[in-house]
Amino acid sequence: MAMAALPDFFSRFYTVTFVFFTISLLEIKNLFRSITRIASFQNTSKQLLTTTQFFKFLEERNPTISYTRKLKPQSRDCAVCLSDFVEGEKIRRLKCKHAFHKNCLDRWLNQYWATCPLCRSKVLPDEVVAGFHQSRQDPVEHDRSAEEIIYLLSALNGDSYHHGYF
Repeated sequence: MAMAALPDFFSRFYTVTFVFFTISLLEIKNLFRSITRIASFQNTSKQLLTTTQFFKFLEERNPTISYTRKLKPQSRDCAVCLSDFVEGEKIRRLKCKHAFHKNCLDRWLNQYWATCPLCRSKVLPDEVVAGFHQSRQDPVEHDRSAEEIIYLLSALNGDSYHHGYF
């Protein structure tokens, strides 16, 4: 009985060792990619911006103000959320004269390129926006490594995922 378990043990040991080695190679490859990408970022003239720096720059260029009817914006509602402005709410009024709730516009600018949601005029300089979006990108590109590992595991184990192993 112990002799019958020995080939099964070595088979599983081989599989685990092979998977560990493969994952280690993929991690080394990803580490190498991230190191080379960081080195290339440092050689470019673009300055990477954190989210905090980006919104600080936005606040300097387009300060938050409290809504009051005396402001007389072009519209009485936020074009992002379509809700009416309420007296005392925090809004941003852009150079193009369009006004939005502060949080709505900030979310828009964080998710998209820094343009007015209505007229698409630039809110911030191109180099600031490029630096912010470059810093937000994942330093390691998605290279289907996870899918490759799943395929490898299923190939190594044959039909074992049908029998409850996966």
